[in-house]
Amino acid sequence: MKRLARRRFASWKFLTCLPVLLIALVLALMLGPMPVHAQARIELPRTGLVPDELAVIINDSDPQSLKIGDYYQKARHIPAANMIHLSFPSGRSALSRDEFQQLKMEIDEATPPHIQAYAVAWTLPYRVACMSLTSALAFGFDERYCSSECGPTRPSPYFNSSSLHPVGDHNIRPAMMLAGTDFEQVKALIDRGVASDRSFPKGHAYLIITPDKARSVRASYFELAAKELAGVFPIEILETEAISGRHDVLFYFTGLADVPQLHTLDFLPGAMADHLTSAGGQLTDSMQMSSLRWLEAGATASYGTVIEPCSHIQKFPFPAVAMFHYALGESAIESYWKSVAWPGEGVFVGEPLAQPFAPELREIRAGQFELHIFSPRQRRLRMEQSRSAVGPYKPLAQRPLISRGANIIRFNFAEKEGYLRLQW
Repeated sequence: MKRLARRRFASWKFLTCLPVLLIALVLALMLGPMPVHAQARIELPRTGLVPDELAVIINDSDPQSLKIGDYYQKARHIPAANMIHLSFPSGRSALSRDEFQQLKMEIDEATPPHIQAYAVAWTLPYRVACMSLTSALAFGFDERYCSSECGPTRPSPYFNSSSLHPVGDHNIRPAMMLAGTDFEQVKALIDRGVASDRSFPKGHAYLIITPDKARSVRASYFELAAKELAGVFPIEILETEAISGRHDVLFYFTGLADVPQLHTLDFLPGAMADHLTSAGGQLTDSMQMSSLRWLEAGATASYGTVIEPCSHIQKFPFPAVAMFHYALGESAIESYWKSVAWPGEGVFVGEPLAQPFAPELREIRAGQFELHIFSPRQRRLRMEQSRSAVGPYKPLAQRPLISRGANIIRFNFAEKEGYLRLQW
């Protein structure tokens, strides 16, 4: 009886509120939607991955992996559903093909469909048989991505691609390792990546032609890179063993087995750097300089091969491609991955979501905005307006010119004007 009485009371209470609810509904229909801040009605173009699209892979048997995964999730606000937990013995450089296949099945089952890329929260293992771990995660284990007798490998469909959805466009999920010799180094790496976002750093690109001719094969493309990116980044092509005492390093691409003077450099947040050599991707047990040394020096992303690649330029980043996609506002993982034509034997390390050149909208006063945008080429900004968020959108006459490099575009837009979509 008491339970029935409570149900009747609840029903009566709802009925007594019904007129109030109806009045509120009528007023909402008459007066239209509640005011929304104008900035929320302006849609910026997509330029790169967002945290919701990144899954983090953790090895629960590795205490450092657990700490890295937890810190990265909080730093980048990664949804809990995107955290993938595995458990396997840690501390080895390489997984066998069969071991990886079992782990890959677990990863695939735990990966939400909308995930576009992976962050790997450990340093070991970095290799799967003849492939790097990051490429094995992206392509699945496939010996066609391994070389035979210093030969070519299967190319990546993602190379220099305009795709912003690698799963839908190419059926791959690129991966990057949050790697370091201890947790504090990885924490500092993550912090640099976060600090780089929309910072529009005014740094230099250093393209170095070293006395090591076999490892300077990328030098044949340096002049083209400088020409294509003139007015975008200050680029210095230098013939020297290494640079020193520079405090504005945004890109550093060179070729040596061991790069000296890194301790004298200041890398800006978001910096990319690598050295073309045989075993830079052997992160913890290389006879040459490990790619981790770049991260320890202050870079935010790097790359190296895990087995002997021979001097195939396609197995290493093309500096112009990496810099071009970074300038478009893409993330570190997208830009670096797109710069390697044959990445099967190369491992990507760094903070995947760093986006120094992603566009930023700032409201300088009510109804007045500044769009900060970076571009590797000249183009027009298309502005489209609609009374509804779902459209239809109609182009406005205003089409500001976007120049190469940094731009600040000012425009007015009030809440009463509906919705605005910016595209280029």
